[in-house]
Amino acid sequence: MAIKSHKNGFGFATKSLHWIMALLMLVVFTIGWYMDFLPLGMAKLEWMSRHKSLGVTILSLAILRIVWRLCEPTPRSLSPHKLERVVAKLGHLALYGVMIAMPLSGWMMSSAANFPVSVFGLFTLPNLVAPDKELFETLKTVHWLLSWAIVVLVVGHIGAALKHHFIDRDATLRRMLPGKIEDN
Repeated sequence: MAIKSHKNGFGFATKSLHWIMALLMLVVFTIGWYMDFLPLGMAKLEWMSRHKSLGVTILSLAILRIVWRLCEPTPRSLSPHKLERVVAKLGHLALYGVMIAMPLSGWMMSSAANFPVSVFGLFTLPNLVAPDKELFETLKTVHWLLSWAIVVLVVGHIGAALKHHFIDRDATLRRMLPGKIEDN
């Protein structure tokens, strides 16, 4: 399988980034949801640390993914409908936007709460904003809203892929699955 994508299909690098990020986003969302139910204490702080480290990983991979996408051809859409192609493009842009905005809002929220972001205990990120309780509360709301925006966008993304596979019966989903690049 080719590393880079071409006009008819996705390459190994794009597929790998897609599925690694999908898995990481699922894990981070699950940890975030779980830690909300924990009482304040060491266990909650440990889960928060994991959540933050994985969030920074997602931010880094999202930046890499955007750079990679700008450096290679985007496979042609298989949809014959212009509106569907526009909605797909907007959906992808929104997904890229939340993959950047979500971890940044968490990082800023930690900064506003004066809790440094340590990445897997290897290094600590600088604060993005000064400690500010009011800003923390605002960013907490933004972070929560973005988490649900991600859920809506991911459900829409999966729904569109399944529609292409089961209703349109085209190769849209198959060409993003691991393995050979589809030539349809």
